[in-house]
This record gives sequence, structure tokens and C-alpha cells, in this order.
Amino acid sequence: MSDRAIPSSTSAAQTPGGRTEGRIGRRFRELAQAGELGLIAFITAGDPSLDATENIVLAAAEAGADVIELGVPFSDPVADGPTIQRSSERAVRNGTTLAGVIDLVRNLRKRTEVPLVLFSYFNPILQMGIEKFADAASVAGVDGVLATDLTPEEAGEYRTVLHARGLDTIFLVAPTSTDTRVALIAECSTGFLYLISRTGVTGERAALPEDLPALARRVRRFTKLPLAVGFGISSPEHVSLLGGIADAAVVGSALVAEIERATTANAAASAVGERIGALKRAARAGVSRRSA
Repeated sequence: MSDRAIPSSTSAAQTPGGRTEGRIGRRFRELAQAGELGLIAFITAGDPSLDATENIVLAAAEAGADVIELGVPFSDPVADGPTIQRSSERAVRNGTTLAGVIDLVRNLRKRTEVPLVLFSYFNPILQMGIEKFADAASVAGVDGVLATDLTPEEAGEYRTVLHARGLDTIFLVAPTSTDTRVALIAECSTGFLYLISRTGVTGERAALPEDLPALARRVRRFTKLPLAVGFGISSPEHVSLLGGIADAAVVGSALVAEIERATTANAAASAVGERIGALKRAARAGVSRRSA
């Protein structure tokens, strides 16, 4: 187990909504108390294999990732840029399924308590059956689920079933979201709120959008949940600047690209660990330091 793991025996607290605080809530509470920006790492499960993903996740947790999103590969990943699309295609060709990713979480829970979020399109969840999925995910040790193409208006049953099993439901807020819609998304979200930094798909970018601070301030008017910013976050400079804007930075394509370039599974784990280490150092220093 990583020495950064959160002991599962930590006393449970109640969230503002009355739900028992889980690993995600505890980790964000600890980050806030330390005045530290969180780092959320996205990794496509099954690329290059599920066994390799297990080692990559452990390396990411050891290097400083506060939450890890496991991307469930899908045949039509419309919200993702070319890097994550390619990784999803490789994982699908390798036979990776939602059930296999849940089994991966079960194996990971024997070795780490890092908060784990399943990042999926809704179709695989629907095909498995919402209740069957929620039961399996909860027993395996999943902490939260982000279904990228599920709208809050259609998520009533999904939220009820997942919350009954202690799973956080995380939703996306876009720059184009109206105030009314931001309020609805915030009401449906638990764990943290995922703010998309720009319109378009995922992928590395040279700079953060100039209007991101104003966007984050607008979204914070509607929620007390931690705010995680993703899409285009790839460098320590980005992470450092986010310290005064958000509660966590989400890094995906940059990590998936490291895996794609690696020649072996061990090299992939090492490369991801090194990249996360650099990002986390930026989150702990400079303008990223937050007031406790």
C-alpha cells in the first residue's frame, strides 16, 4: 500500500447533504486543511493491458495523485481528443470491458486506498444495468462515477441507485452552461464538481483560457463542493496557476501520451509516476499554495 494511502478506518463524517463522507470527501478535506491543490489523474483502463493499468495506478498514487479517474474504454469516445481516443481504441481491442475495470478496482483495493472514480460513457453502465453496476462498483471499492454523456435531467434513477450504495455522482460543467444549468448540475453532484476549462474535446494545450478565473468564480456561486478543472491541463505551469482558481487539477491526455510513448508496461508506469511527481510538486509550491 502506498504511504500516501488514506486509511479506510478514518472516522466517517457527514457531508452537507447528510451522506457519509467517503474517500473523495476525506481527501479534499485534507487538501483544504493543508492549503494544497489536489491532483486528479486520468488513466484509460486496459491500455496497454489491465495488468499494466494496475501498476500504473499504483505508481500514480505513490507519486502524489490525490484521486485517480479510470477511463472505461468505449467504441465512440466523442468527448475525448485524439490521444485518449487512441488509448480507448487500444483498450477495446484488448478486450477491456466495464466488468474488467471493476475487477481491476477490486485488485487495486488490496494495495491502495487512493480514491478511484470510474470515468465512463453511460452506454456500458446501462448495458450492465444500473443496479448491477452500482452493486459491483461499490463492493469492489469504487468511490465515484462520472458518466460523461448522462445529463442531470435524465439521471434521477442513476443518482438514487448510486447514492444508496455510497457512490459519488460527479457531473461536468461547461463554459457554455447557463447559471440555471450550473445550479442544476451542482445539485446533482457529490464528491466534487468537474469544470471543463474550455469548449471542445480533451487534449494538451499551451495555455489556460484567459476567462477561466471568471468562469470558476461564477460556478462557485452555486456550490460548496470542491472544484476540479480539466481539459487541456498538462504542465506544472498550468497546475501552479490553478492553485488560486480551483481545488484540484485534472490531468489526462498528458499522462495517456506518456503511456502511448512507452515501449514497455514498466516504462509506462515509471513515466506516469515521474510526470505526476512534477505536477504534484507544482501543486505544493508557489502560487498553488492556498490559504487554509
